Formats: sequence, structure tokens, C-alpha cells
Amino acid sequence: MGMEVVPSTTVISTATLSNVLTSASRWLTPERRAGFRSPWYGERVVNMRDDLKAGLPAAAGAPPVEWRVSDSLVGYREALAAMQGRAAQIAAGTAPELVWLLEHPPLYTSGTSADPADIADPRFPVFESGRGGQMTYHGPGQRVAYVILDLKRRGPDVRRFVATLEEWIIRTLAAFNVRGERREDRIGVWVRRPEKGEGHEDKIAAIGIRVSRWVTLHGMALNVEPDLSHFSGIVPCGVSGERYGVTSLADLGIVVSMPEVDMVLRREFAALFGPVTAAHAAEDMRAES
Repeated sequence: MGMEVVPSTTVISTATLSNVLTSASRWLTPERRAGFRSPWYGERVVNMRDDLKAGLPAAAGAPPVEWRVSDSLVGYREALAAMQGRAAQIAAGTAPELVWLLEHPPLYTSGTSADPADIADPRFPVFESGRGGQMTYHGPGQRVAYVILDLKRRGPDVRRFVATLEEWIIRTLAAFNVRGERREDRIGVWVRRPEKGEGHEDKIAAIGIRVSRWVTLHGMALNVEPDLSHFSGIVPCGVSGERYGVTSLADLGIVVSMPEVDMVLRREFAALFGPVTAAHAAEDMRAES
């Protein structure tokens, strides 16, 4: 996945996102720069993006972020419409920021830089998402978090926002004794799999965002217990190669319920982004579309 930024009409693709997120490498000393070798070519992994500052709290006195969980599967079109409607309200100052946790029925989404050739087997519906990045899968057992925040109030730093999303996932995984890691040239969170062979690693969480009028849309998807065979219908996020795969908490032997994951997500989000408050039970996110 990746990012699209639309403060007015600006678009940033996945390739550009990698450049944005790794621009800190231009500030490195020659000594540190000499040690960098790309993992794409089997070299050791160096995570210069670990130097990026994580944490993006709201200003003092700002209202808490609304925290909403949908218990039933939510269709992609209705989720997208509701998310866009809420983002417009946030930009207009008429609604609070929101994190919306949900699961989708099995489907594929394409980002603004998706390659049609990355759809190997269109066994599920394919939707254009409007986010940056390439192809990804959503389905039951995967916790999707749509993060709709106002970066004008928090600081207009998209690079830091993405780094904080990654840190949110990494801290959540750590609570279940799973070590998630960033990669210099690939967005998302990865887990090393030495039992599969030297240099093997699997993606456990994807990140894809859009920013419009400095309000963020889309967010992240964490694999808790999805059917991993469903990912084989696409080239997930454009990353291929025998050393790269997809995993989940269940695949790693972690038996955990979705509510348990949600509890940790909420705790770690608050630590990085600030206080949250539960949505009113009578409210329906889908009604906002």
C-alpha cells in the first residue's frame, strides 16, 4: 500500500512515498550512508526510517478522537462513502476526528499506482480505493482501521504520520510477543521468518493513506486471522519474490480474539495520538454517507 496526498490536487504515489519517507537518508553522514545496502538485493536490512520521530498528539485542549468499532462486516463502497463524508465534516470543523475499526467481506482494492497485472486471480470484487499504493486484500479476520485525523491541528507532517501508524502497529504486535519491523524500501510492518530460509520475511500489516485538505483517510490493515490463501489472487502491495510473503497473528501461533486486539490498539493509539472516546452506541458510521 502507499499514500496519496491531496492538499489541493497533489498526488504522491507509492514510489514517491518511499522517497519521502527515506529522505532522511540524504541528511546522513557519509560514514552512515556507506553502510546502506538495499534488502531487495539480498543485503542486510538497514532501517533508516527508524530514526523518524513517532507520535502525533493533538494540541492541548483538543477534543478526544472518537473510537468506533463495527461488529458486522462492512461493504467497501459504503465504508468509503462514510469515510469521505466524515473527512469532509472534520475539514469543515463540524465533527471530531475518528478511528473506525471494522472488517470487510473478501475483496481486493487498488491504489492510485496499482498495476492491473498484479491481479493474478480476480476471485473477489476489485474496488478502486483512491488511496496511494497498489493492490491489497481485505477480508474477515483482518482488522482494518480507518484513521481520519486533522493534520492541520496535529502538524502537517505526512512522513511523521505514516511513521506513527507503523509505530502503532509495532507496539500492538509487541503486546503479543511479536516483533514487527519497518523496512527502508517497503511501507508497512514486517516479521522475520528465519524458519522459512535466510532473508525470508512476511508482511503482517499494510498501510495505505490519502490526505485531502490535510485530513487523513484510509489507514492500516492488521492480519489477525484472515484466510491467507486469499492474498494469492494478487501481488500484495506490489511486493513479490520468494523471500517475501504474508502472515498473521494466527499464522505465527498467536491465539487472540479481535476484541483483545482492539483493546491493545486503543491503548497504543492513545499513547501516540492522544485521548480517545467511545462512539455512542446509537450512532452508525454508515449513516454519515
